[in-house]
Amino acid sequence: GTVEHGVMALHEVYRFENRLIEKNGHLCWDMEGLVQNVIEGLKAAHDAGYTPTTVGIDTWAVDFLLLDADGTPIGDPVAYRDGRTAAMREELEPILPFTKLYARTGIQYQSFNTVYQLCALKKEHPEQLAAAEHFLMVPDYLNYRLTGVMANEYTNASTTALVGAISKDWDDEIINRLGLPRKIFGRISTPGTKLGNLSSAVKDYVGFDCTVVLPATHDTGSAFLDDKAVYLSSGTWSLLGVENPRAITNPESCTANFTNEGGYEYRYRYLKNIMGLWMIQSIRRELGEQTGTRPSFPELIAAAKEAADFPSCVDPDDNRFLAPESMIEEVKAACADTQQRVPVTTGEVMQCVYNSLTQDYRRAVEKLQTLTGKTYTSLNIVGGGSQDAYLNQQTANATGLPVFAGPTEGTALGNLMVQFIHAGVFADLAEARAAIKHSFEIKEYQPQ
Repeated sequence: GTVEHGVMALHEVYRFENRLIEKNGHLCWDMEGLVQNVIEGLKAAHDAGYTPTTVGIDTWAVDFLLLDADGTPIGDPVAYRDGRTAAMREELEPILPFTKLYARTGIQYQSFNTVYQLCALKKEHPEQLAAAEHFLMVPDYLNYRLTGVMANEYTNASTTALVGAISKDWDDEIINRLGLPRKIFGRISTPGTKLGNLSSAVKDYVGFDCTVVLPATHDTGSAFLDDKAVYLSSGTWSLLGVENPRAITNPESCTANFTNEGGYEYRYRYLKNIMGLWMIQSIRRELGEQTGTRPSFPELIAAAKEAADFPSCVDPDDNRFLAPESMIEEVKAACADTQQRVPVTTGEVMQCVYNSLTQDYRRAVEKLQTLTGKTYTSLNIVGGGSQDAYLNQQTANATGLPVFAGPTEGTALGNLMVQFIHAGVFADLAEARAAIKHSFEIKEYQPQ
């Protein structure tokens, strides 16, 4: 990322695929592959003629690694889509009722929340927790591999449901009640913190040195937000919500399952998690495995348009869509289970997914207005999903709100904003956000 005369530009130098692998009976991340790809990306930047002065890493939330006293990972980096946490909420209810957990942390229930992952690990492999000295979330671990410095960053830590919504620090009562080792949770650092420089080994390999700065390491925390509109970070997950100065942790919010994730400068991202483009990505991958060639996204969109009148909807938030063996068959089964017309063609399956996502967006906007007591007049979509003009128009139609789509790389730009503020290029967040708005194309979609 560069800034010239107040205009920000983004230059892509490296891209790689991140896939799950099966290991020891669980779905896991190829963590060593991720580490190497991050380092290769830095080298690619240098080879392309850039010499970054700072670098920041953001990833998805909730997943973690445990490290021993020597800084060596313990066990496998199990992914949130693994089924090990399926029954953990019910098992923990007598020890820590979800209503109490929500009142203290403000984090919505999702079966894969870190709190449930840690308790599932304690049940399956207590020896791993007993041997652990450090808890690092995925971006924390990648930073550690670049610099040798361990730090827990606030925005990602907040997604664990182990950080107090008010205290903004690890909640000792929750940790103790669950019997987790308090010593593994380090001091929480905030976005903008200078972590350290590249280790000598990394520096020698990539060809330069630079400073690692903490952005909002949770990707949604980094996504560009407008605090005067509803935003939708549209990628593998759809995260729909607003930015609030204070957490909302009342019983109504708990029942609606809205989350209060930590943001830059202790803002709160008050949002609803919706399955998102994972369903479409899975359908595309599955069709590719069947035919040997993956259809393009424009081809899938064209197929959906041909079936635009197909009426059925499913609940994209149902756990049945987290990691099904066949997304196509799961969508068909869900329609059959609810006595709706079952899709037959690829276009009908795609249209069913579009119907389901946009109706979920509509319900989330309506509930958001009830919970905050505010009326919102527009919806801003950032992330890869902002490129899907069909989805954007369907969203405008379903919500009745004008949709402003872009920038596409909202997460990367939000990450860069923190680095530029750290460097003094922008005075504050307001100035950085203003630069984003006049640096990148934003497309408008009116309800029809």
